[in-house]
Amino acid sequence: MAETIRIIGIDPGLRRTGWGVIDSVGNTLRFVAAGTVVSDAARDLASRLKQLHDGLAGVVHSSLPQEAAVEATFVNRDATATLKLGQARGIAMLVPALAGLPVAEYAPNQVKKTVIGVGHGDKGQIRMMVSMLLPRARFDSDDAADALAIAICHAHHRGAAALAVRAAEKKAAG
Repeated sequence: MAETIRIIGIDPGLRRTGWGVIDSVGNTLRFVAAGTVVSDAARDLASRLKQLHDGLAGVVHSSLPQEAAVEATFVNRDATATLKLGQARGIAMLVPALAGLPVAEYAPNQVKKTVIGVGHGDKGQIRMMVSMLLPRARFDSDDAADALAIAICHAHHRGAAALAVRAAEKKAAG
């Protein structure tokens, strides 16, 4: 019988960070939960980052994933927005790492190619394919649907991601 691996996918954002948890059993994917951690835009940056940290830490604590996947940051024209997204992404990587989980990173185009078959697509296509791949999935935002797509991508590529992590650790050790 195939081993069950619980995966949390995280779509980082300063306003809204989506999260999605799935179980991967062999070639079968099962929806567990999904949602969105929201920060208060009226608060200062440090407080907002703490809100994201605390919200994600609660999700990791309650869902008990074994592996995590985070979407890589893309650079846009607004340097300030890119920097803030990078800080939110840091929280999205730190929370599962503090819980002892391996954290894989996937470019947005790789996630889209894995889930919808092409490297470019819109939010509607992602929502539709996530719903088809995980018929029981319930998500409250596009961010949560994206997070489930990230988890699905990791389920398909996790062997290669684990090899890359081991190679990087070996190189760092010397």
